[in-house]
Amino acid sequence: MKIEHVALYVNDLEAARDFFVTYLGGRSNDGYHNANTGFRSYFIRFEDGARLELMQKPDMADAEKPLNRTGYAHIAFSVGSRARVDALTAQLKAAGYAVVSGPRTTGDGYYESCVVAVEGNPIEITV
Repeated sequence: MKIEHVALYVNDLEAARDFFVTYLGGRSNDGYHNANTGFRSYFIRFEDGARLELMQKPDMADAEKPLNRTGYAHIAFSVGSRARVDALTAQLKAAGYAVVSGPRTTGDGYYESCVVAVEGNPIEITV
């Protein structure tokens, strides 16, 4: 069994798609729109076949997203090397995204950083 995809509701569908395509190498489909409900979505496919569905619909609640909460914690992307973790973290910081940890080696041996992006949702960058 494998996870088929992970889905994330966002307010700004185009900006979310652009983030994952620009910074994390995703490839987007042309999108889907249900004219009856106003629901829109994009599937973003990554190099290894993993997929992320970005979704938006009218009148969504947008609750505060503190970093320490139950539920979704982060999406982790492996970029292949410590140098790439460092470079992408610096690129995202320069683009105005908040780096909340790292790059660093964690107590369990991961080399990673964590950036708050895409409407307050944490993105982990690891080797």
